[in-house]
Amino acid sequence: MLDECLEALAIKPDGIYLDGTLGRAGHSLEIVKRLTTGRLIGIDRDETAIAAAQERLADYADRVTLVHSNFDRVGEILDELGIDGADGMLFDLGVSSPQLDDAGRGFSYRHDAPLDMRMDRTAALDAREVVNEWPYEELRRILFAYGEERYAPLIAKHIVQKREEAPIETTLQLAEIIKAAMPPSALREKQHPAKRSFQAIRIAVNGELDALPPMLEAAADKLHTGGRLAVISFHSLEDRVIKQTMQALATGCTCPPNFPVCVCGKKPKMKLISRKPIVSGEAELAYNPRARSAKLRVAEKL
Repeated sequence: MLDECLEALAIKPDGIYLDGTLGRAGHSLEIVKRLTTGRLIGIDRDETAIAAAQERLADYADRVTLVHSNFDRVGEILDELGIDGADGMLFDLGVSSPQLDDAGRGFSYRHDAPLDMRMDRTAALDAREVVNEWPYEELRRILFAYGEERYAPLIAKHIVQKREEAPIETTLQLAEIIKAAMPPSALREKQHPAKRSFQAIRIAVNGELDALPPMLEAAADKLHTGGRLAVISFHSLEDRVIKQTMQALATGCTCPPNFPVCVCGKKPKMKLISRKPIVSGEAELAYNPRARSAKLRVAEKL
């Protein structure tokens, strides 16, 4: 959704912009190309992404600052850099294509690798610990809440049974355990039987949903008046949090309708640019099928 993001950010050549999820630095490269005296702050929790961005953005190094951190620290990061605010912020959520394509990272249920799934390889918690050490009830909870997996109880029970025989070490081993726990009707579905469970475990390992509200609220505080916030999500759980948080940031008085005067004192911080999410066009979907589930929401600082 490169074109849609660039349009949403309404880039000014002298502005300050923040890409909170560098990935392959594709968005960052197109942003920085449009800057003259402006500056780009690039953030990623994956050191591999930082290294790749340094190389890809080398021609614009004088106007780029890269930071290895999580995007929920966006306010602190700008304070540490001595920057009072930004004119636009972009967050492209979820696992990046390089992480998916690197089988060794353990994100994929199609390639064998050690159970990892950490976006930040310096983090303590990995998928092996979740799968082998978390109790049944917690496994069941995350599979249902983060994967929307209707067979969560069966899958969690089967994981616990199998790990009592021997530790679960690899992605394909886990995928087979999940598959074996599901009824035949579920195995006839189009999507891979382990897809929802792998999503749930990845979200739990990386605390992805927990990071969204503080990131969105910090972004709203740090944007200059008229600055744009653009967020791309790839599944309904993320989109729901983004939608609800943006709506809350765009809502003023929350007093009951029968109050004669406002006593809450709440004023909106943002305005929604589009009530409905922006989705990828057919041209992009033709060469980038992963964009099919992408939803872009945009808000502007008041």
